Amino acid sequence: MNRREFLQNMAIRTTAATALGVAVGCTSQQAGAPLAQAPDAIAQDASLPDLNWDMPTSWPVALDTIFGTAQIFAERVAALTGGKFQISPRAAGEVAPGLEVLNVVEEGAFPIGHTASYYFVGKSPVTAFGTTLPFGLNAQQQNAWMYDGGGLALMQDAYARLFNVIQFPAGNTGVQMGGWFRKEINTVADLQGLKMRIPGLGGQVMSRLGVTVQSLPGGEIFQALQTGAIDAAEWVGPYDDEKLGLHKAAQFYYYPGWWEPGPSLEVQINLDEWNKLPELYQQAIQTAAAESNLVMLSRYEARNHQALHRLLSEGVQLRGYSEEILSAAEAIAFELYDELAANNADFKTIYDEWKVFRDGIFAWNNIAEGAMSRFIYGS
Repeated sequence: MNRREFLQNMAIRTTAATALGVAVGCTSQQAGAPLAQAPDAIAQDASLPDLNWDMPTSWPVALDTIFGTAQIFAERVAALTGGKFQISPRAAGEVAPGLEVLNVVEEGAFPIGHTASYYFVGKSPVTAFGTTLPFGLNAQQQNAWMYDGGGLALMQDAYARLFNVIQFPAGNTGVQMGGWFRKEINTVADLQGLKMRIPGLGGQVMSRLGVTVQSLPGGEIFQALQTGAIDAAEWVGPYDDEKLGLHKAAQFYYYPGWWEPGPSLEVQINLDEWNKLPELYQQAIQTAAAESNLVMLSRYEARNHQALHRLLSEGVQLRGYSEEILSAAEAIAFELYDELAANNADFKTIYDEWKVFRDGIFAWNNIAEGAMSRFIYGS
């Protein structure tokens, strides 16, 4: 079996474990071997090692959605291994800077991390696919591509070669909002010279639209926006943005977050450390990651509309991006992808398959989901 087939099978096994019920809280007896062992039996199994791993993350503790999901992941791993495999999530900056998680895992300074891969497009543009591309897949489509469309196998092949890391989706925020601005923006000309916190390829698109782009971890956004060090910032959506207090530093709240239509987060494991793990521990990680992916998206979908209502009641001004800005951003985004594919073989390999999948699932969703949405919400 070649590397691609091995990784494809691993991705399929992750989905299968979720479908069997492990990832949604069913008893481990329902999952099949080796997770069919009861936790008490696992705890008494002297052949299984006791492990304690620190897990740096890119998130402040105050965000009970993102950091809280990292905690859920760790708790599920512990439960599935009878408490023998303990993972301790660490807030951004506690043991490693929030924007250095992949680096410290790659180096072996920490065995595991939880982050958004697109923070690391400077290392390789392929990392963008692990989170999201502007005007790309929504959360449901991203999961379909990862778990059944070959995306996870493609990404794991690239991560293994480029970073000596294996990764699994472990969270999704759903479609994000388009950021906070200290002044209204209606045209592309209004973007010229703005200083904005925005990572990933979305940041590169904004840069080509005339924005001065900065990358900041979540815990530093409010102060930078409040002091005027930046003029605009995007984070996630109403629930988390409210917790960070961004509405107290900027008045205008834009939508949609065209650069993040369905961004995944990841657990990233140093490949040498992964290979040392018993198979049961490897499956526990995959199962816990799949559960985290589901739980985070569910939490955001349930909480964002309530938070948006609170923000609007406090005087936040909701604005939609103009057609001019959206059209210009979309054109630049796909020009950027073509350039990256022409100059980076790894990006091209993934992009060619991602683009075919995107076009196909967009056509299907336009018929099914789109028709229903247009009827319910209006065109």
